[in-house]
Amino acid sequence: MRKTGSGETEVRESVDQLIERALRDAVAKTKRNTLRHGDRFPYITEEQRYDWRDSNDEWIEGFYAGLAWLGFECERDAALGDAARRLTARLVERMEANRAMGHHDIGFLYSLSTKAEWIVDGACASRDRTVQAADVLMQRWRTGGRFLQAWGEEGHAEHGGRIIIDCLMNLPLLFWASESTGNPRYREVAETQAARSLKYLMRGDGSSYHTFRFDPVTGEPIRGETHQGYRDGSTWARGQAWAVYGFALVHRYTGERRYLDAAVRAAAYFLSRLPDDGVAHWDFDAAKDGLDNRDSSASAIALCGLLELGQLLEEHAPERESFRQASERLMRALIVSCSTLDDPDAEGLLRHGAYNVLAGKGPDDYMIWGDYFYVEALMRVARGVPGYWYERKREV
Repeated sequence: MRKTGSGETEVRESVDQLIERALRDAVAKTKRNTLRHGDRFPYITEEQRYDWRDSNDEWIEGFYAGLAWLGFECERDAALGDAARRLTARLVERMEANRAMGHHDIGFLYSLSTKAEWIVDGACASRDRTVQAADVLMQRWRTGGRFLQAWGEEGHAEHGGRIIIDCLMNLPLLFWASESTGNPRYREVAETQAARSLKYLMRGDGSSYHTFRFDPVTGEPIRGETHQGYRDGSTWARGQAWAVYGFALVHRYTGERRYLDAAVRAAAYFLSRLPDDGVAHWDFDAAKDGLDNRDSSASAIALCGLLELGQLLEEHAPERESFRQASERLMRALIVSCSTLDDPDAEGLLRHGAYNVLAGKGPDDYMIWGDYFYVEALMRVARGVPGYWYERKREV
C-alpha cells in the first residue's frame, strides 16, 4: 500500500477490503456448489444459470476443478479439498477412458486439475497423470505442418490445418512436462507452436486472429480466420485476452523477450479498446446493432495476464505502472459491474460472459472459465497465489 496521502491510503484500503470480500464470497459459493451438486460439473446455458451434469466431455470441465483447488488454497477448507480431489479424479477417469480427448484443450483440463493437485498436495500420482496428459496433447502435433492441430482428427477436412490462439494457454502443460521429466521434446513442440502463433496469429497493431490455417501437409500458411469472432479480420476479445496471458506465460518458461513484447502489445491493444466501464465487448470490431454483448470472461483472463506481466516486467519498464493501474480498474469493474457479490443465492460468480455470440450459445451468461480467472485474479492479489500454470517454490 502506498501512503502518499491519507486520502489515497483510504482508497487503497477500500479496494483491498472489496477484493477480500469478493474472494470470500466466491469461495463460499464454490463450496456451496460442490456440496449441492457433488461430482457434477457446470455447463453453459442461455438461462442465467449453470446446467449441472455428469462429466460431459467438454473442454471447460477443468476450470471447475481449478476453482475448487483455489478455494481450498484460500481457506484450507477440508470439504473444498475433498471436492477438488473428487473432481480431479473424474477427469483422470475421462483420460484413462480416452473419452473426447481429440482436441488441444488438454492443458485447460489437466493444468487445473491433476497439476493443481500436484502443486497443492504434492501427490506423485498426480504428477504422473499430468505427464500423461502432456502425452495426450503431444498427439495433436502434426509433423508435416509442424503445429498443434486444434480440433479434429489428422487430415480433417475442416480443421486439419488449423491452429487457434487459445492454445497458448495449453502450452504451459508441455513446458512443465519438459521441466518435470527432463524430456526436451515437449519443450521443442511448445516453442515451435509459440513461434508460429506469434508469427501468424498476431497482427502488426497488436491485435490477433482467432485462428490461422496452414496446409496440413506442408505447413505453408494460408490465411487468418475466426471461429467465434465477428468476422475473419476482427479481434475477438477472448482471443486477445488469451494472447495477453498466453504470451506472458511463454516468456516465463522461455525467457525470450519477443514473447514478453508480444504480451505487452496484446495488452496495450486490449486496454485501448475497452469501454469506459472496463468490461470488454465480446468482439472489439462487432457492430453495435444488437450485437453489443459484453464478455466479462475476456476481462478476467486479461486481468490475470496483466497481473502476470506485473511480475515479469522490469521495474523501469514504461508499461509497468500503466498496467498496474489498468489491473486495478479491471478488478474493480469485474467486482462492481459483473460479480454476483450482491446475490447470495447465485451459483455463478461473474455475470455477462459470452461464449459464442453469433451462434447464440451463451451470449450473456455465467462462464465457468470466467469464474475461474476471476478467482485466480482475486487470489493473486489477496493471497499471492498465481494459479496452476507453473510450479511454485515449495515450502521446506
